[in-house]
Amino acid sequence: MSQTENQSASASSVSLPSPESAREMLTGAIEQIRFARHYTLELLDATPQDQWLTIPAGLPTNIAWQVGHLTVSQYGLLMFRIRGRQSEDLDLIPGRFRKAYGRGSTPKADPAGQPSAEELLERLGRVYESGLQVLESVSPEVLLEPIDMPYAGYPIKLGAILFCPLHEHIHAGQIGLVRRALGLDPVR
Repeated sequence: MSQTENQSASASSVSLPSPESAREMLTGAIEQIRFARHYTLELLDATPQDQWLTIPAGLPTNIAWQVGHLTVSQYGLLMFRIRGRQSEDLDLIPGRFRKAYGRGSTPKADPAGQPSAEELLERLGRVYESGLQVLESVSPEVLLEPIDMPYAGYPIKLGAILFCPLHEHIHAGQIGLVRRALGLDPVR
């Protein structure tokens, strides 16, 4: 059985939460999203921006790609998958940005054609704030709507939201690893 088949089989045996429980779980997920972002920013603040494009020997990634990828992923998990694409989203996540940092993209060390660290941070912050606004207004009924992978725990929109802080922590770990490979001290 493939991983996707295994996850689908597992998800079909999970009891879905009630609308009231979904709302409570959303509150906890929002706090986890905030915690994950705080930690990610702590790592980024302790990383010189002139090293963001460096791909350390033996590693396949850099800080810039991790930040761009978190931005695209958070948009997908908290906005696109919850309320669909909206016209203003093209300003937030242009197609070229999605292509550069989405799943299957490749980190690049060459600064040509890449956004600066400041632009990456600004876009990361805008998506974060916009995503939280979406979550603050989402109804429990929408949280229970079915969705395809990726999600955590439940094959519903709430599951996509629950996956968001897990995904960010995975990439915060990668940022921490890149930092250590760059010779930087741990932040904690």
